[in-house]
Amino acid sequence: MKIGIQLYSVRNRMENDPIDTIRKVAEAGYKHLEVANRDSYNDFGVGFGLTVQQTKDLLAETGVEILGAHIVPFVEDTPLDKILEFHTEIGTKYIVQAIDFFADKDELLRKTEQYNRIGEQCSKAGIQYLYHNHHHEFLCFDGVTIMELIMQNTDSDFVKLELDTYWACRGKQDPVEVMKKYGERVRIIHQKDYTKGYEDEMDLLSHLENSPTGFEDFMSYDSKGSASVKKESFTEIGTGILPIQDYIDAANKYCKCEYIVLEQDFSVHDEIDSIKISMGNFKKYTGVKW
Repeated sequence: MKIGIQLYSVRNRMENDPIDTIRKVAEAGYKHLEVANRDSYNDFGVGFGLTVQQTKDLLAETGVEILGAHIVPFVEDTPLDKILEFHTEIGTKYIVQAIDFFADKDELLRKTEQYNRIGEQCSKAGIQYLYHNHHHEFLCFDGVTIMELIMQNTDSDFVKLELDTYWACRGKQDPVEVMKKYGERVRIIHQKDYTKGYEDEMDLLSHLENSPTGFEDFMSYDSKGSASVKKESFTEIGTGILPIQDYIDAANKYCKCEYIVLEQDFSVHDEIDSIKISMGNFKKYTGVKW
């Protein structure tokens, strides 16, 4: 697998100077980028106002590729046709449902119909649609996990999985078993590490199990952490407790993964320093290239 990076990892720098930030990311050794567009109604591309031509020029200058794009919001009226036009032009391979929530099973099943429509439209444009998990997809409706219901009720050609191993662990799952189960539907691995000393707080699923709609606390963590998701529980690749080599081995054995993508939600370090630490440690693993 190739080592990539989700640019959410350097989001604060991206807000200030996206072009210089991408240059610095490339200098840190990352050649395969996944963008985080959080303004999809107004910006159809990589976010932060970059035009198609600016993006193409930057890719040519730095020698990087846009492997995928997280699109937020990604709902019924998201201008998908314009998004696909932009991303087809710059060679993006994957469009990703970054996050979603489900009040009940009926809403979930309605959304799987939407995922199928989105996936088919992406497929016609030559782009693969992926669903990116957090921990709450391992809650159950009628004894079946949300993740399993998504996989059961979507077309395996149109909807595939970007498996975030960190969030799967926090949903009381073994990522290796998830990879075995979903096999070639897993196309990208998202990777971060879990801080040693916070083992007793790993389980986030129990925080939600009695209130499947009570996501407000989880959703608030983006800017400041939250009661259940502490910023300190995120650390750089190879500095925490997750068995990352096991995940790499499983992805290479069971899945059809082209990329393992760093997504650093929080760090005590400067964002560029943080991703350099992770790249240095990524290079110590086998089964990856950069």
